[in-house]
Amino acid sequence: MMLLDTCAILWLAGGGDRLSRETLAAIDLEAVVTVSAISAFEIALKYRKEKLVLPMPAEEWWERVVDHHRLDVLDLSPVIVMGATRLPDIHRDPADRFIIATALEHNSPVVTADRRFAEYGVQVLG
Repeated sequence: MMLLDTCAILWLAGGGDRLSRETLAAIDLEAVVTVSAISAFEIALKYRKEKLVLPMPAEEWWERVVDHHRLDVLDLSPVIVMGATRLPDIHRDPADRFIIATALEHNSPVVTADRRFAEYGVQVLG
């Protein structure tokens, strides 16, 4: 299983040229590629605030990307949400803390450009 950070979902949907060849190959070979439900929130919020341009409304874009790339969406369970509160204050972005807690709960590497994830013991692919 592999978890995509929000930036990785955007890059993958944009053609993947911001991801390394090795990471794209790993995504293609992985049996289960996941995203956190919090990434839908981040994308929709940036779209609403006009900080992100999408070719269609955020909800429709999300559904199409998840379907097209056969991504599994992981919900924010109470274990993950509470786990995010126990993380050291290395990373203060709440959405990233939820993604980190999700990765730790599922023992999953994360595709991200944010190297601070590794400080939590998460394997980072970029």
